Amino acid sequence: MLPKTSRLRKTKDIERVFKKGKAYKEGFLILKLLKNNLAVGRFAFVVGQKVSKKANIRNKTKRRMREATRKKMPNIRPGFDGIFIALKGLETKNYRETEETIGQLLRKAGVCR
Repeated sequence: MLPKTSRLRKTKDIERVFKKGKAYKEGFLILKLLKNNLAVGRFAFVVGQKVSKKANIRNKTKRRMREATRKKMPNIRPGFDGIFIALKGLETKNYRETEETIGQLLRKAGVCR
């Protein structure tokens, strides 16, 4: 589980990232990033009903994304707010494939060391 300081929770913060953030796409994931001028990176995860109508599958997908991001946190430069958005097809990927995709996205965005 991500530490509380690394979670993007407030609606206004999430909306700000959606409106002003830069988007990066890799496989079945989109990453929206925006500088936050804080000493920590914060992330949110979105898995819509287009991915799956079943809540347990959406939640499982979110848990995989959170854990992969948590493992990458020591290598992520601080000072960014990010939102991972799952696209249809990510629910069929296993944890290792999800973790690799998140790593590629973070490198592509230039926030991973």
